[in-house]
This record gives sequence, C-alpha cells and structure tokens, in this order.
Amino acid sequence: MLTHPTLDHLKALRLDGMAEAFADLQVQDAAADLSHAEWLGLLVDREVASRETKRFEARMRSARLRHVGACPEDVDYRARRGLDKALFQSLLSGKWITDKRGLIITGPCGVGKTWLGCALAQAACRDGVTVVYKRMPRLFEELELAHGDGRFPRLFRSITKAQLLILDDWGPDRLTATQRRDMMEVVEERYGRGSTMITSQLPITAWHDVIGEPTFADAILDRIVHNAYRIELEGQSMRKT
Repeated sequence: MLTHPTLDHLKALRLDGMAEAFADLQVQDAAADLSHAEWLGLLVDREVASRETKRFEARMRSARLRHVGACPEDVDYRARRGLDKALFQSLLSGKWITDKRGLIITGPCGVGKTWLGCALAQAACRDGVTVVYKRMPRLFEELELAHGDGRFPRLFRSITKAQLLILDDWGPDRLTATQRRDMMEVVEERYGRGSTMITSQLPITAWHDVIGEPTFADAILDRIVHNAYRIELEGQSMRKT
C-alpha cells in the first residue's frame, strides 16, 4: 500500500537513486529478510552512487572532450608507440593534477595523443576534477571573436579556472601577435594554479619557432615545460590498424 506514495515522495524530493533502489527491493524476495537498517543503508548507498554518477556526467559534458568514449581501461599498452606504461598509470592516479603540474604529449599524427589525453581527462572527471578541452586552432578563433564582442573576460575565466586545461593540437602554424599575447595570459594565469596538458605533432624543440617572438617564447615555454611530465610517442598511425 505504501509503495507508490513512498516512490512519489522520494521522486518529489529528487532522491532518484533511493527511488530506484526502493523499487528494486520491493520485487526481491530476499529483501524481506533485511532489517530496517539494512534497507536504509542500501537506499542511501544507491542515492550516493546516483549523485556521484550525475556529477561525473555533468563534468564530462562540460569538458566537451573530443573522444568522449576514451577511458583508462581501454588504453592499449601493447601498441609499438613508446608509451611508458608505468608513467601513464601514475598519471591516471591524478596526483600530477593535485600538484598542479603540466603534461606534454608529443608524437606523429595518428599515434593516439588526443585519445590518451581524453582518457586521462575522463579519469580526472571521475575524481571530481573540472576539465576544459580546447583544440588550439579553435581556441584562438574563439579568443579573437571574444575580443571583439565583449565575451573575452568570461571566456578567459572559464579557461583559466579549470583544474585541468587540455590544449590539443599545438602548431604547426606560427602564432600571430594577438595569439602570443593571449597564450601568455593563459599560461601566466594558470601557472601554479592549475594543470595544463598540451598535445602536439611537433617536438618541444620546435615550439620556440612556433611562438615566434623570442621574449614571449621564452616566457611561455618557461611556464609550460619546466614542471611538466612528458610523453613522447613514436611509430606509425594506429588508424591503419
């Protein structure tokens, strides 16, 4: 008699996890042997799990990762691309984000730089970290438009306040004066306050020329490179296999 009113009350209180658990227990014969405390414990556990799942899904939507389905469990350590398994698994722990260190993933086209970055991002989202993913060419377009229509402060804040910022596909085009200034502002604001991951087909030794102006290049690279972990991939494109 109380089944439907109780479900309605739980849903009205937005206790969806409890409501689902309550409905499940009602149809299980073994539930009759549970004590009131055990019933309540199961309901609370389901509610906690439901809320954690919703928060994770919200963080993933907000991150807008290029490879939403990239997850740590699917990382291929057997592929011949020079991926250091021990290093990558230590990065999955998230301590580098807690320590506000950076990560640079370089390698030729198709070896899985972006996919691996997204797998690390999903692991971070599971741990409650706020993530923002941006392709570098698209980011510079957004920043240029934002300068003109007054949205720059809001866009800049969303980029710099994220606990993990992923800048995908650095280079090969040389930065313009405006892009150099914007990049400098981003890395300066984030330095010591958040983690930045950068992926690129270019080796780090070529980044100075991509930035262009030596003074800016020295300042930007100093803030990006010196405290960053590095994953240097090699080999043929995995898309062929």
